[in-house]
Amino acid sequence: MKIKTKLNAGVGLLFLMIIILSALGGWFIYQLKKDTQNILVANYNTLQYSRNMLLSLEEIERDPFSVKEFQKNLNLQSQNITESGEREATRNIISHFSDLNKNRHDANLKSVIRKDIAELMQLNMNAIQIKSGIANTTAENAIAVISVAGTLCFLIAFTLMINLPSNIANPIRELTFSIHQIAQQNYRERVRFEGNSEFGELAKSFNTMAEKLQEYSESRLDKILKGKKRIETLIDNMHDAVIGIDENRKVLFVNDQALKITGLKKDHFIGKLIQDVAVGNDLVRDLIREIIDPLISKKADSELLKIFVEGKENYFEKEILDINVLPTGEDDKRFIGQVIMLRNVTPFKELDLAKTHFLGTVSHEFKTPISSIQMGVQLLENERIGNLNDEQQKLVLGIKDDTIRLLKITGELLNLTQLETGVVELNIKPAEIKTMVESVIAANQSAADFKNISIKSEIDPNLKFINADFEKTSWVLSNILSNAIRYSYENSNIEICVKNDQNQIQFSVKDQGYGIEEQYLDKVFTRYFRIPGTKADGTGLGLSISKEFIEAQGGKISVKSEIGVGSIFYFSLKA
Repeated sequence: MKIKTKLNAGVGLLFLMIIILSALGGWFIYQLKKDTQNILVANYNTLQYSRNMLLSLEEIERDPFSVKEFQKNLNLQSQNITESGEREATRNIISHFSDLNKNRHDANLKSVIRKDIAELMQLNMNAIQIKSGIANTTAENAIAVISVAGTLCFLIAFTLMINLPSNIANPIRELTFSIHQIAQQNYRERVRFEGNSEFGELAKSFNTMAEKLQEYSESRLDKILKGKKRIETLIDNMHDAVIGIDENRKVLFVNDQALKITGLKKDHFIGKLIQDVAVGNDLVRDLIREIIDPLISKKADSELLKIFVEGKENYFEKEILDINVLPTGEDDKRFIGQVIMLRNVTPFKELDLAKTHFLGTVSHEFKTPISSIQMGVQLLENERIGNLNDEQQKLVLGIKDDTIRLLKITGELLNLTQLETGVVELNIKPAEIKTMVESVIAANQSAADFKNISIKSEIDPNLKFINADFEKTSWVLSNILSNAIRYSYENSNIEICVKNDQNQIQFSVKDQGYGIEEQYLDKVFTRYFRIPGTKADGTGLGLSISKEFIEAQGGKISVKSEIGVGSIFYFSLKA
C-alpha cells in the first residue's frame, strides 16, 4: 500500500469515527429531548389545567368570573387529549359542568366534577411515570451504545497511533542507517522494503545506486593501486628521509633514504608500531621522542642532528608534520597520522663552516693592519713628533674613531667565529662582582660623560664573588651598558643592579631611552638584526654574541621594555 493511501486511510478512518460518535450522540440526545418534551406538552399541561379547574370550582358560587376561568381551562384540556381514557374523562367533566351551570349550588355535582378531574389527573400521572421509564431506558441505551462505540474508536485510534508512525519511521531509520554505511564506503549495504509503497520504490533506487557505487569502486581499484604505487615510488626517490605513521603510530611507509640513515630493513618498519621499532634503534628513538612524550619541548630550529651515514658525518634537520583531513560532508578536521622528515643540510652546513672560517681568517688578518693604523694615530697625536693644526687633529680624531670601530667589529666577528666553530674557551673561576662592575663602568664612563649621563650601580652587599668567565661576562655587561648609553637621552640616568634571584645572580642594566617596540623584543638577540629607525652604527652582532656567551655559561639573558620609559636588559648566572 502506498504511504499516501495509508495516511489517507488512517486519517479518514479517524474522521469517520468522529462523525459516527457525533451522530450517535446527537440522535440519542434528540430522543431524550423528544421524550421529555412529550411529558411536558402532553401530561404536564393537563395536570396544570386540572389544577386550575379545581381552584375555579371552589370559587364558582361566590365569583362569577370563576365560571369563565373553569370553562377556559376545560376548553384547553379538550384540545390536549393525548392518553387513552382521557377523552371520556374530559367529556364527563363537560357534561357535569354543563349541569352545574344550571344549578351552581348543587354540591353533589361539584363532588362528581372533582372526581372526574381527579380521574383525569390520575390518568396523566400514570402516563408521566410510564414516559419517565421510557426516557430512562433511552438514556441507558445511549450510554451503552456511546460507550461501546467510543471504546471501539479508541482501540482503532490507538492501533493507528502505534502502527502508522512505525510503518513510516522504521523504513526511514533503516534507510538512514544504510546511507551512513554507504558514506563509510560499505557499498555492499542493501535495503529491503516489502510492498509496493514509495519506500519500496526508494529501496529499489537505493539498491541500484549502491550496486553502481560498488561496481565503480571495484572498477577504480586498479587505478587506486596504481596511484598508490606511484606515490610510493615518488616517496622512495625523495632525497629527504620520510617516515609516515597513522593515528595509532603504526608505520605506513618509509623511503629508501630513511632506511639508509637508520640502517634498518623495510620489513622492520612497515606495519609495526614506531615505538616498537625505536626499542632497538637509538636514532628512531630520538626521532619519535616528541611524539611519544608531548611534554618534551621541541628542539630549537637551529639545532641539527648529526648522523654518520656511510662513514661520513651528515647534518639533518628534523620536522614532524601532523596530517589532518576534512572528511566529505563534515565540518571538523580529523587527525589521521604524522610524517617525520629529515632534510639533509650537510652541504649548507659545510658552506656555513666555510663562511665561518673565512670570517675568522679575514678578521684575524684585519686585526694586524688595524692595530698598526691605531699605533700610527697614537704617534701622530704625540706632540714630540710634531704639532698638528686643527684640521689635521680632526682628521686624526676621525681616523681614531674609525679604527676603534673597526677593531670592535673585528673583535665581534672573531668572537662570532669562535662561537660558530665551537672552539670558544671558557675560563670559569670565582670573580669579584664589584671589580667587574667598576671596570665596565670605567670603560664606558667617557661615552656617558659626553652625553651627561649618570651611571649608578647597586650591588647586593651579600654578593662578593660569582663563578663565571670574568672576561666574557665583563664583555657582555659592557656591551649592554654601551648600548644603554648610545640609546639613552642626554642628562638621563642608567642603573646597574646586581642581586640574588632564586639562587641565581642577576645583572640588570636599566636605561631611560625611547624603548623597544614589543614586536622586536624577541628579535634583538638575533644576529645582524637592528631595530628599524635606529642609528646606523653597530653591526647587530653584540647582543647575539652576548646571548651565546651567557648561555655557554649556563645562564639566561632577556629584555623588558616600554615605549617612552626605557629598557631593562638583564642576564642571570648560577650562584
